[in-house]
Amino acid sequence: MTVDHDFRLPGKIGPGSHASDEERSLTLMDRDTGDAGGISARNYRALMRHQAGAVAIVATIAGDVRAGLTATAFSSLSDQPPTLLVCVQRKAGAHDIIAQSKVFSVNILAADQQNVAMRFSGHGGARGAVRFDGHGWGRLKTGAPVLDHALAVLDCELVESHGFTTHTIFIGRVVDGATRSEAQPLLYFRGDYWNLGER
Repeated sequence: MTVDHDFRLPGKIGPGSHASDEERSLTLMDRDTGDAGGISARNYRALMRHQAGAVAIVATIAGDVRAGLTATAFSSLSDQPPTLLVCVQRKAGAHDIIAQSKVFSVNILAADQQNVAMRFSGHGGARGAVRFDGHGWGRLKTGAPVLDHALAVLDCELVESHGFTTHTIFIGRVVDGATRSEAQPLLYFRGDYWNLGER
């Protein structure tokens, strides 16, 4: 990856503005050789590391089988009806269970739950239902596992799914929820977890 071009922002900063030279330009990444139509996957991931985001555990269950993963690719979709979307890698252990059971929860993590995020991302080799060990879990309306003391919990019924290359976009209708109003959020930024209270 090379970084050597300056790009002026048209219509944003112009003559008469008080912006510095540093504020007037953006750095662009060169395309890798043979990468037709856009930047490489590596460069794209490097760019997206600069998007600060909330961290959540997406959890699901089918029969007695529980599965979950750490995710930052989730978003509100609508409030009429209340719906959200999560993007799940097709190779993830939870993927097929969400599709089968049609229920899942999005557990937005508090700042004191970084260890949960690391465990569900596979840190230390934890796989499958073992990831749930050591943390308190309950259930709301759908029966999907919900994390005790999460910043917020959204309990969802799957209403649609759409495949796109390596991932499936699961759209869930939110049918129940809970919050921990006094807690601070856990954030993920530039490859690291951030606690706003300590920065």
